Amino acid sequence: MQFHSFDEDYLQRLASGDAAIERHFSLYFGDLLSLKLRVRIRSAQLIEDIRQETLMRVLQIVRRGGVEHPERFGAFVSAVCNNVLMEQVRAESRHERSEAEAEPIDETINLDAPLISQQRMRQVESVLADLPPKDCNLLRLLFLEDRDRLELCKQYGVTEDYLRVLLHRAKSRFRSIYSARYGAAGSVV
Repeated sequence: MQFHSFDEDYLQRLASGDAAIERHFSLYFGDLLSLKLRVRIRSAQLIEDIRQETLMRVLQIVRRGGVEHPERFGAFVSAVCNNVLMEQVRAESRHERSEAEAEPIDETINLDAPLISQQRMRQVESVLADLPPKDCNLLRLLFLEDRDRLELCKQYGVTEDYLRVLLHRAKSRFRSIYSARYGAAGSVV
């Protein structure tokens, strides 16, 4: 692409509708704007929309006699392109924001949670029923009734260290029965 300098005569001919100058204007600046926009935007359709809008606005301004410095015409076209690009970005962000504000997604409600919890509770109760009474009682008191470990140590007549051993054994038995019956134990115990 060959560099072109602009003057008052060029702008007057463009404003008057000279076909050769209009063709030069659209080809010269169309290519430059496409190159400029390709760096910033991925969408070919959006690039074309911004390019066309820029050329149309510049042509309207030229026809109204709004260009004060013809020698800076290239910079003027580039500035108009920047303005159109920013308008487009703001319009898209407003559009995205209004869609997000229209229907907020409530991710805190899980409609299946009560059903899953009931099913999980039935599974846990079934496995607890198959454990030895001492293991079943220990797990039930600690996890379902949320009893204090020191209280359980007194009730079972053991130290805290040995309660950990009893708890470890009970949990291991629970996991093996649960896994055999329902698959992976997951986060049950």
